[in-house]
Amino acid sequence: MATLPVYRWRLAPEGLATRRQLRAMGLRPGGQDVAAELQRPRRHRGPLVAYLYRVDCAKPVRPMTPARRAALARANRARRTCPACRRDAGYVIPTSLGACVPCTDNPN
Repeated sequence: MATLPVYRWRLAPEGLATRRQLRAMGLRPGGQDVAAELQRPRRHRGPLVAYLYRVDCAKPVRPMTPARRAALARANRARRTCPACRRDAGYVIPTSLGACVPCTDNPN
């Protein structure tokens, strides 16, 4: 089993990028294997690790279809809907509360 090359933070060679960097370029890994590993040292804990992918093998991001856009809108609406009063809270309801702020303040 071959080990991945490991680079220190900010010292990765040109042609390699993280998922976020690929996304900013309008690309995605596209099924390719991880090409290298990026490590950022931390005190008293293990290093932060990011995986690097080859930019030349990356594929363009798939376009958002109307069906995917509608499904995303439904999912976000469900996250804003209070299960107690069934109203749109106007914000994503925290899972720690489980209901909108007025419903948690007045538990009737």
